[in-house]
Amino acid sequence: MMTTIQNDVRCDTFAFKEVARDGAARAGELTLTHGTVQTPIFMPVGTVGTVKAMRPDELVDEVKAQIILGNTYHLYLRPGLEVIKLHGGLHKMMGWNLPILTDSGGYQVFSLKELRKIREEGVEFQDHISGARHLFTPEKVIEIQETLGSDIMMAFDECPPAGAEERYMQESMARTTRWEKRCLEARTRRDCALFGIGQGGTSERLRRQHLEELGDLPFEGMAIGGLSVGEETQAMYDTVEFTTPMMPDHKPKYLMGVGKPQDLVECIARGVDMFDCVIPTRNARNGHCFTSRGDVVVRNAVHRDDLRPLDPDCDCYTCQNFSRSYLRHLLKSREMLGPQLCTLHNLRYFLRLVGQAREAILEGRFEAFRKRFHQLQAEGGSR
Repeated sequence: MMTTIQNDVRCDTFAFKEVARDGAARAGELTLTHGTVQTPIFMPVGTVGTVKAMRPDELVDEVKAQIILGNTYHLYLRPGLEVIKLHGGLHKMMGWNLPILTDSGGYQVFSLKELRKIREEGVEFQDHISGARHLFTPEKVIEIQETLGSDIMMAFDECPPAGAEERYMQESMARTTRWEKRCLEARTRRDCALFGIGQGGTSERLRRQHLEELGDLPFEGMAIGGLSVGEETQAMYDTVEFTTPMMPDHKPKYLMGVGKPQDLVECIARGVDMFDCVIPTRNARNGHCFTSRGDVVVRNAVHRDDLRPLDPDCDCYTCQNFSRSYLRHLLKSREMLGPQLCTLHNLRYFLRLVGQAREAILEGRFEAFRKRFHQLQAEGGSR
């Protein structure tokens, strides 16, 4: 189905190339206004203009983050567009000189449930801070993201809940397609890439239908939306496996809101290039750490006298300098340093993991890397 978009604005600074493939897994290079990103990549989540517990220099020097994520909904509400304009955009406000991807805020708006009303124009909602009412339209969402100065903007979509009836899914997908076309028509900046989002739940037929509707639209990249919303893990993997081949290979493939280390490895194996998730930062604040040998809940009493690092294979500042015993002490004492050190480790582990996956793809040994990852995870278990 050929689709005509009257607005011919494209991102002049965007480029993507696949540099290696091993099975369905692939390594690529993504060029954006604020730098080049090596894929597959994990993006730490900086919802309100900060990755919780991390300074920007730590993200660059210690975590080795290449791109982070911000959220349109939260930044629109607080501090607001006028404050961000005063700073000259989100990059300058938060002191971050590398790429930023911003979600459209659609997921947050639709999670408000009884506090929002969907209509063709957009979504009217009551915010969670002041209770004021707002209207998000595709045009408004693009205006906000262009004000932020995002390297990658996400189109405005509806994210139906897991298990939604097919009739509702069809209506939602059709509305999302219309909204995404309006996003393309609304863009004005040539230094901000725009990604589309495909929906369809866990249905192969619906995923194919929606991607065919979006296929001719001039997005710089495509995302898989509507997963990690309550479906079983295997259903998510199966959906990713039949969806990625439907997506254009000359564009980045982004799986939104996923996930845990095993999700990253399994979905890279199925052709995904980009990930984001709050899990490494959120879990870290509760002392739940991810390691090459399984999860470590460092608050547990078993670690009281444990002088080992979180992960003997990790090169992060936390693992190179501190014991599990000390981290437990910090967390039990409610010292700020505890969550900071755990967050630093978790993010570094996620970035090392996708970096190791990329290296394995480049060297043609991804399947061996995948098997070894699962072997070590099973041997370590959770403790």
